[in-house]
Amino acid sequence: MTITLITGANRGIGYETARQLRERGHEVYLGARDIDRGRRAAETIGARFVELDVTDDASVAGAVATIEATEGRLDVLVNNAGVLDLGDVDGPRALRSFDINAVGLIRVTEAALPLLRRSERPTVVNVTSSMGSFWAVTNPERVEHGLPNALYAASKAAANMLTVQYAKAHPGVGFTAIEPGSPTPR
Repeated sequence: MTITLITGANRGIGYETARQLRERGHEVYLGARDIDRGRRAAETIGARFVELDVTDDASVAGAVATIEATEGRLDVLVNNAGVLDLGDVDGPRALRSFDINAVGLIRVTEAALPLLRRSERPTVVNVTSSMGSFWAVTNPERVEHGLPNALYAASKAAANMLTVQYAKAHPGVGFTAIEPGSPTPR
């Protein structure tokens, strides 16, 4: 059985990913920072809930420790947790956007790598956005060109680059970045 952890999975894209992977036979650990919503979501689809706040080192370590104690390995990590802040650009909002969308990806990936290395086919999937693509946001023919959102775009560009750099640094682990709704992985 494939052991999968999905961050930010109590609603939206993370929840739907968890639901579909459960249907395909994965043992899914549904990570969410809201305990009540996370437990309800996990119960609804038959997943296991782990409290996981990607902005908190202890929370991340606790979630990974739970999976290690129960499963002994991790086959798939889906870094889905993210934030789209539509407010004004300022320091506190920038720190929050980067902490969730980029640094959170680092926290969870680094904590999970030892468990992933115990898998026969370790895989990390980073949910990102074409808003983080320099090509897309500068191309007048693309919808992203007309969507000014500096913090989201910059933090997703960081997530894209982190995916590339992790793939280089850990050739035994499959790293990919996907954009929800895109027909092929990026």
